[in-house]
Amino acid sequence: MQKYPMTINGAKLLNQELERLKSVERPAVIRAIAEARSHGDISENAEYDAAKEKQAFIEGRIADLEYKISLAHIIDPSKINHGGKIIFGLKVKLLDLENDNIIIYQIVGDDESDLKLGKISVNSPVGRSLIGKEIGSIVEVKVPNGIREYEIIDFGCQL
Repeated sequence: MQKYPMTINGAKLLNQELERLKSVERPAVIRAIAEARSHGDISENAEYDAAKEKQAFIEGRIADLEYKISLAHIIDPSKINHGGKIIFGLKVKLLDLENDNIIIYQIVGDDESDLKLGKISVNSPVGRSLIGKEIGSIVEVKVPNGIREYEIIDFGCQL
């Protein structure tokens, strides 16, 4: 059985999304379907078709979230003795050796990843290459346009 690693905040966000879908989105789409039905013949009713499509999407997402939450492996890196090595959940400060840019990433689960927020999946090429490394290590990451090299400058929960 596959476990879904996630941070405490990631689990909280998934639970919030699930609650919103069940308490707000689902009732709203049920009302939209009822309203569309009240207009008569549903065989050529675009509003009805759209509402049914939205309902299918919402129900699918609810099922997906419930499944992932039931198999969640919530990891709090502050409670783990990582022995000076990068682990899931930590924020990592990197130096891009190609352009000398400093980058900070947090290594998170697939559902939490958001590059704009500096959150990368543990299953991404960069995430996989960082796990288990120490400060001062140089990591090579295979990216679509070649290989990128990063030096690990610092890491921890509070970067």
